[in-house]
Amino acid sequence: MVQIIAGQKGKGKTTYLLERANLAVKESKGSIVYLDKSTKNMHSLNTEIRLVNVSDYPIRSYNAFIGFLCGIISKDYDLEYLFIDSFLKLAHLEDEDIASAVIELEQISQQYGITIVLSISLDASELPEVAQSKIAVSL
Repeated sequence: MVQIIAGQKGKGKTTYLLERANLAVKESKGSIVYLDKSTKNMHSLNTEIRLVNVSDYPIRSYNAFIGFLCGIISKDYDLEYLFIDSFLKLAHLEDEDIASAVIELEQISQQYGITIVLSISLDASELPEVAQSKIAVSL
């Protein structure tokens, strides 16, 4: 399942995403990975959550980002939650149509039984139709 936290920059998406990740530790039987563009939020995450600073890796396109995600998934058979902060920036989809990305992430999520939670810096009304049903919170 893909869930989206939508809202313009500065609306509190990261804070909400961090809270969701920390709550997931209590209900999860598997592992949790949090992808971010820095380690700034490292101390806000439960120590059981693996923080990955994506900017440490040479990811320069959406396809490279998907390959990176699949590498994380293939390494951890117990992966249950994948939280992705600043999704548009990390996936190199700023100013792009994200409809096909949402569909692809949903397929990956279903195939591997992972809940993927995305923080997207857009108003809910700006998201494509395919993403509308996946909005968990609009800030």
